[in-house]
Formats: sequence, C-alpha cells, structure tokens
Amino acid sequence: MTNKAPWDNSNSVCSMEPAAGCSPTVPEGELYRSVQAVLPRDTDNQQNPDLSNKGMLRWTLHKKVQNNPTNSLSLVWVLIKELEKAERWDSRKCIIPLLHTLMYAIIQTAYIPDELYKRVYDFCKRLLTYPHPYCNVGLSYTRQIKTERSTPGLMFQRMVTAEQRLKNEHYPFQERIFVLADPEIFSGSLGQVLLGDIEASSSISDSDGSLSPLDHMCNVVQHSIQAALGADQCDGPRLAQALKDMGQDVESHFQEVLAALEQSAEEGGRGEGRALRSRLKRLYSRILTDTDSEPLSSGRLRDCPLPNPEMSFHLWTEDLDIWRELAKWFRSSSMSDQFSLSQEQEDFELGESPGDVMPSDMTRFSVMSNDSGIERDLPPGSDTSPSSSLDSASISTSWEQCRSEQDLSRLSRRGGIRMKTSVKDSMVLMQDTLEEHASLGGGIRERGGRKGETLQRRAGGNTMQNLFPKQQRHFIARIVIMGDDRVLGRLAKAYYLLRKREARRLFLTMKVNLQFYYIPVCSATAPISSNKGNLHQSKGNPCTLGSYLSMVDPWYSSNIKSLGCMIPKLAKLQMNPGRPKEPFVSDVISYYVRTGQQPVYFTIYFVKITFTSMTKDPVEDVFLTHLEMEFPEFRQISASCRDKPKKSSGEVCGAVISMKYRKVTLSGRDIDIGMSVRTSGAQISAIPSNEAEDLNCLTMTFNESPTKLKNNTLESKIRSSNIKIRTLESRSFTVRLDRDCRRTYRDVQSIEISPCLDPGYCVQKTMRSKFKLGEDKEAGLSKYMNKGLPLPINTFAGIIT
Repeated sequence: MTNKAPWDNSNSVCSMEPAAGCSPTVPEGELYRSVQAVLPRDTDNQQNPDLSNKGMLRWTLHKKVQNNPTNSLSLVWVLIKELEKAERWDSRKCIIPLLHTLMYAIIQTAYIPDELYKRVYDFCKRLLTYPHPYCNVGLSYTRQIKTERSTPGLMFQRMVTAEQRLKNEHYPFQERIFVLADPEIFSGSLGQVLLGDIEASSSISDSDGSLSPLDHMCNVVQHSIQAALGADQCDGPRLAQALKDMGQDVESHFQEVLAALEQSAEEGGRGEGRALRSRLKRLYSRILTDTDSEPLSSGRLRDCPLPNPEMSFHLWTEDLDIWRELAKWFRSSSMSDQFSLSQEQEDFELGESPGDVMPSDMTRFSVMSNDSGIERDLPPGSDTSPSSSLDSASISTSWEQCRSEQDLSRLSRRGGIRMKTSVKDSMVLMQDTLEEHASLGGGIRERGGRKGETLQRRAGGNTMQNLFPKQQRHFIARIVIMGDDRVLGRLAKAYYLLRKREARRLFLTMKVNLQFYYIPVCSATAPISSNKGNLHQSKGNPCTLGSYLSMVDPWYSSNIKSLGCMIPKLAKLQMNPGRPKEPFVSDVISYYVRTGQQPVYFTIYFVKITFTSMTKDPVEDVFLTHLEMEFPEFRQISASCRDKPKKSSGEVCGAVISMKYRKVTLSGRDIDIGMSVRTSGAQISAIPSNEAEDLNCLTMTFNESPTKLKNNTLESKIRSSNIKIRTLESRSFTVRLDRDCRRTYRDVQSIEISPCLDPGYCVQKTMRSKFKLGEDKEAGLSKYMNKGLPLPINTFAGIIT
C-alpha cells in the first residue's frame, strides 16, 4: 500500500513464492481496496443500495486469497492494520466485520509468524474493555488466538475433523448443517438450484470431483505441519505429493497429528509449542523418508482449502420431522457407539417424534374400560398393538386437531413403562436454562429504571460472568432456516414441542447442541423491507424478523439479508447450461455458521384459543413474530373506512371486545388495564417496529386509527406481554399466527397470550414444590433462571447499540 505506517514490516515475512497452480499473487493495495469495499457504511441504509453487492464482494475477497498462501498472509496483515486503525479512530462499526474476516483468514492461512499472532492477540484482548457485544466477540477470539499461537493449525484441524466427521480417537466432536427451506418459496427451479449449489459445495477446486475422507486427512496433516514449521523448514508441494502417494497409510499420520495437537492444547502450549514443533518436524522427515524422497530444509508452502461443512437440504413439508432427522444423524454417526443408549431410548427415538407425543398441557381423553387392565384378561381377538391405541392414532395428525369419535371409542392401551425423570436428567434442562440466562445483567441493554430480564431484548450472554456452564455435548446440529416469518413460526412451534418432549423424557438434549441460523428469503412479489426507521411500514412485510436482525447487525445485513435477495438472481443465472456453477450460497452459509456465534433471543409466545362452539375444545399454540385477529364480516367495511379521510366516532364499524392487559412501561411500574373497545381487528407483533422501540414485549395495533375509536384514553399502540381478548357479542373472529394461512383458526371467542414457560424452569419448580420450599417465592436456582422460552437466532454480533 502507498500509505504504509512505520510499524509495517509485512515485507519481511511475506516471502513465500506462489506454487504452481496457485492463484496469482494479489498486490497488497488491491487487498486493501477490497477490504474497504465490503465494510458497512453509515450511508448504506440511507441511500438504500443493493446490499447484495457487498455480500458478493466479501465472498470474492475470500475466494481471491484461499488458493495462494501468500495472498492469505497478506490479507491477515491488511486486516490487523485496519483493525488497529479503526481502534485509534474509534470506528466501532467496522471492528466486528474486520475481526470476523480476519479470523476466517487466519484459519485458512498456511503459516502465520509469531509477531503477527501477538498483534492479533493483543488487539482482541483490548476489546475486553469495550461494551457488549465487542467484549463477547473479543473474549471468544482471544481464547482462540491464544490456543492457536501455542498450537498452530489447531482451529483448522478441529474444524475439518468435526465438520467432515473424520473418525478418530482424540477429538470426538461432530457437526452437521441442516438447511430447512420453506417449500412455498423454494418450489420448482429455485429449490433445484439451491440443492445443486449445496451438492456442488462438496467438490472444492479439485478436478477429480468430491473430496474423500482420506483427502481431508491429507489436508489436515499438510496444514498442521506447515503451520508449525513454516516455509523455512517445510516444502509444501513435496509433502503434499508424499501424502497423496501413501493412500490408506496416511490415516496413521492423521491420528498422530491429532494426538500431538490435542496433547499440546491440553498442556496449554507449555514451552511455547517447541515440543509440538519438534514432534511434527520428526513426522515430516519420516513421511518424506517413507516415500524415498530427501527432506528439504525449506521450500514453498501449499494451499489447503477449507472445505465446506457437510450439509443436507430439506424442504420443510408437513411430513418432515427435523428432530427425527437429527436422531438419524446421531445414530449413524461414527461416534454414537461411544454412548450407551438404553432400550427405552432406542425405541423412543425410532418410534416417536415431537409431533407424535401429546403435549403435557393438552386435554387428556379418558375412556372407561370394563376389563381388569391386565392384557391376559382381555377377550379373544382384542387388538392390543400400539397401532390401535389413542396415542398412535394421533401420529398422522397434528396435535391441535381433535380426534374423531371413532378413535375415542376405542380402548386406549399402549405397550411400555412409565419412566420418572431422574435428578440427573432434570439438571440437564436446568443447566441449559442457567447457561443461557445466568448473566442477564451483561447480556441485555437496559434503559431507564427497567430491569433487563423483563424489558430489553436479550443479545448474547456474558461469558465472563457465566458460572453455570452447559454440559459438554459431542454433537452440534446447525439448523439453517430459509424463508419468511411463516417458516420461523413453524420452527418456534417445533422447538417448543421438542422442549416439552425433552422435559418428559430426555434424548436429544443430552447429546446434541442445537444452533439456529436464519436466512430471510421471500417471494419475488414480496420484497424484504429495508427501511431502518420502520420495519412495519407495510403491513405485508413478510420478513420482519430478518429486517430486525439486519437493523441491529450491519454485517448480517451485508452478508445474510442480501443473500436472500440474490438467490432468485442466481437461479436465473444458473439456468444457463453453459455457465459454470459456483457454490456461492453454500459458501455464504459456511461462513455464517462458522463466524455467526452471537445469538439474539426472541421470546416465544403462548396463545390459548377458545371457540364459540361448546363442542370444540380449546386449542393451545405458539407464535414468534405476529398474531392477527379479524372479524371477517367487517373486512370490507373497515377497508373502506380507512380510505375515507375523516369519520366521526359514531361511524366506527366493528364488534365490541373486552380486553385485559398488563401495560409495559420503561420505569418498570406495570399497570393492569381492562377496557372495552369496538374494532374490526388488530395486529399483535412481537418484533419491534423501530430501533427506538426495541422492547421485548408485544405491540398491539388496531385496524382503525385512534381518532375513530370511541375510547379517547386508548393509545395508538398497546405494549404488553400478557393480553386477554374476548368478544362481547354473538360474533366470532379469526386468528392467524405468524402470517401463515395454514395456522388460521376460525370461530374464535377469546384468546389469552403470555410468554411460554421454559420446561427447564418448570422442572425446577416441580422439584421445589415436592420438597415444599415455597411455590410462590423464588428460591434456590430458580432466581437465576428465566421463566420464558426464548428462540436463539445466531448472528455475527448480536445487537450493536
């Protein structure tokens, strides 16, 4: 670059020559301009540019450097200098994007000198004095850089081993990405293009097709030796050829490298990693000696591209049970034989899913039996198989639907035993909740006199204050949701049912760590709102949650929100048969799940729906983003009223409803309010309408403007977390959850809305009540736990204030 600083000594270490077949060397000035082009700017949201361009530029930058060790090391130097400059100028909006880009480059760089490691470590350590979320991100990367400095190549080795599920005895962790797409959006050619992109990601830049497990083992050995020895003591191309000629014998060297790196990590890099380097140098000499080659003291380094993780693409139809897919993956894993499963757990996993189990708070049907209840006393010909039982009859239907009279008349009998939840199993759920909510004071932005656990939306957790670590699990399932608010509502419902099922009988919670990611994608006729001031400017914004995440995290907006806009464009481009296919979408997903580790917690709300018909039982459901209530007979009339400029209060059309709610205030002095109002319907949103009103509560807005309502004391927006609405006339209304027409309830008389209770909290409360510790007073671990059930969506930074 032309503006080199006096401390810039990058020329002294960037002495690696590009190997044959590598991408051409990129000048440092061009890397600097590329980095500047991808950074978020203050004018981005004001000018409303095509943000998809920035996401493509970030992808192009990583593609430009991943096939040449010289380019990768040069990018690391450019990024650390830009981070230090952003620190001096207090340009915080650039810190997290630069830091994520830097760490992603460090993982893939063949060799990094110690002085560069020290500068990166010192910068990350200085971030610990910053407010959230900078200190959270800084702490995570400080630990990683400290370990990587003493054990070079450890991050690359662990990432490839876990993501590619390489069988070994030293690192038992395994990961997999499940991409769940909304079939109403990804139908036809769009879904085929996305599936082809994910399948193409398994084939990196090699011409011989997809990489085998032996190829991944060779890359791990190659990268680990190069990262420890550097170009002065290692010849990369000759080492790569020697490993390729070994065939199956490379597996023993792979196991030895894993053992050496994990032992060094456990020892904390004592001796500044000299023992590890000595061990890998002996292995390097032995590999070249075994192939009848003379080991060289120096040479070029060879690139080791980081492969994309193992992904599976699913259209989330009614028949697809994502939790059963997770159980299948767990059972097919090479590490599952290390865990002992009881016969009851195996039968449970194979035969049931969260949709098969009747929720514990649902109405239970009793059938009178005239027999003794003993199977051998049943009359001949009686069918006692599980297929004839009441519970099994509900397998083919959703749990909200009422059972037919024919099913109810059958004798209910199910083979099995009733298992009580053990103290150990109960502690797993409690640790889950404690780990997420123990540090509420550090993870929540507070305003006014309000306490953080009830008002501001939670973003991440304060790892430095977390005294209740979660039980270590060897399996990580990264669930990537693609679609609009409708598919998020389905995810919230599935997650809610899973937690209820796990509270009754643990299986996945004890073994699999769930991570949720969201890519907002909508149909071409309903573009995502990009207005930062008001997310609900149009009533039909289909991706309110995605717009909110883009508002609070600029790097999410540049890379993930823009991806949803680019997918339809890529589908048109890739329909050309002569155009080479680049796995762009899967590359962005890989970058997202690897660097997006700061969750934003969204409250799941519980709604109890009562119908006007006395023969129809109440229904209990959940929603995440939106609830719409409407009186169908006033739909056309209310629309005409809104079109006219002025209407007197006597001309207001609608039905009279009774409403009770607890008003949420910034001061924390909540007020219980009851009133009656005439309205044609209302919108209840759980996503804040703008940054100034970022409250963790529901916002209720009536279809009519406040001037048309008879009650002058009624506010234009009602903010509450607990709302009860009941019609006072012989009219019924319609309820729709999360804008999903498939989750529409008609002939509704009343609704009750409140935050969902976390099963982990319910388990702790039940244990306390057994010992009579006082049910009305928080005591013991309960005061550290959050009662609500949040859905964590991972982003790059969480919420940036």
